[in-house]
Amino acid sequence: MKIPQVSVFVSNRPGRLQTVCRSLADAGVNLLSLTLADSGEFGLIRLIVNNPEKAVDVLAKAGLSATITDVVACPVNAAIGGLAELLSTAVGSQQIDYMYAYPSTLNGSNIMILRFQDTDKAIEALKATNFKAIDKEELFKNT
Repeated sequence: MKIPQVSVFVSNRPGRLQTVCRSLADAGVNLLSLTLADSGEFGLIRLIVNNPEKAVDVLAKAGLSATITDVVACPVNAAIGGLAELLSTAVGSQQIDYMYAYPSTLNGSNIMILRFQDTDKAIEALKATNFKAIDKEELFKNT
């Protein structure tokens, strides 16, 4: 199952994150998860929101460049070694571009958001394991 993620490219200066968050809030877009990475002069904000298409439109109107990419949401056992267990399966042999935690639990599991080089291939690899990808409806109901 693929989850839409909004990626926002911003200049690395004070107030840019606030602009993103305020623009989304004023438009009624619910921000469910966020990760921020900087590379000197620029930053990349990755968001899981309830309405990605609206978020991209709102951010464009605020003068920000935003795109939608597919990621995978995967419950991982919250016990010690849960993520190591996932990565020891065929999923671990897939090219993972990045990952971050989604602020929710599902039946004693943490939810990890993973961006793979080949999302479809990674989902197929997940199907061959005890792990699963969850869809956005299941992800959002556990927020």
